[in-house]
Amino acid sequence: MAGRLTLSAVVGVVVIGVVSANANTSAGGGSSGRGTEGSSASAEHHTTDTKDPGTPQAATRKNASLDGDGDFRVGRDIEPGTYRSRGNTDGLCHWQRAEDASGDTDPLPANGHVHGTGYVTVKATDKVFKSSGCKDWEAVDAKAQGSPATRMTGDGGMFRVGVDIAPGTYTSTGNTDDGCHWERTKDAEHGPDSILANDNVTGTAVVTITTQDAYFTTAACKDWTKTA
Repeated sequence: MAGRLTLSAVVGVVVIGVVSANANTSAGGGSSGRGTEGSSASAEHHTTDTKDPGTPQAATRKNASLDGDGDFRVGRDIEPGTYRSRGNTDGLCHWQRAEDASGDTDPLPANGHVHGTGYVTVKATDKVFKSSGCKDWEAVDAKAQGSPATRMTGDGGMFRVGVDIAPGTYTSTGNTDDGCHWERTKDAEHGPDSILANDNVTGTAVVTITTQDAYFTTAACKDWTKTA
């Protein structure tokens, strides 16, 4: 059944940044460990300056990691691609992909709040990425591989399928008051077409995460364990 709540959060080609975590070269949870808040990976904190010698323009700074508070111009301050923020615990992390810098919310390509870990894909057609109250964002390698975990923290946020968590059937038991919400998505753009399936659950929740899924998001659930 359709969930009453739509979680936002977020995959694209990353130009800058190298991801690393529980795996050799990429993001990922421990193969037998518990996926905690989106597990894995951090890009180095650095900036790359580029300058066209044919113009008098100053060098453009494009960041592989972003401060959790600020407005960032796409193509100038940051490259299009997928970014991740981890360790958000107070529910105050909010982000927006904006088509211009006017501050208008209509139209707004996507926005959302993050608890735990959030992924967001910033598109080349976006003009500004806005972040408020979040932990720092880091660029994520679109081709990252890892040793995906078979357990997830029930309130951990977004997990990248095949990197943070393994595909399969997962069970979460002991959920109360219809408060457990999960979501399977095909990307991290957080648009209306991103969601493959979602649900709000009381009691035992069972969901099969496929190899075709890009992300699995969980909020206010008991911990998940892979059962098949």
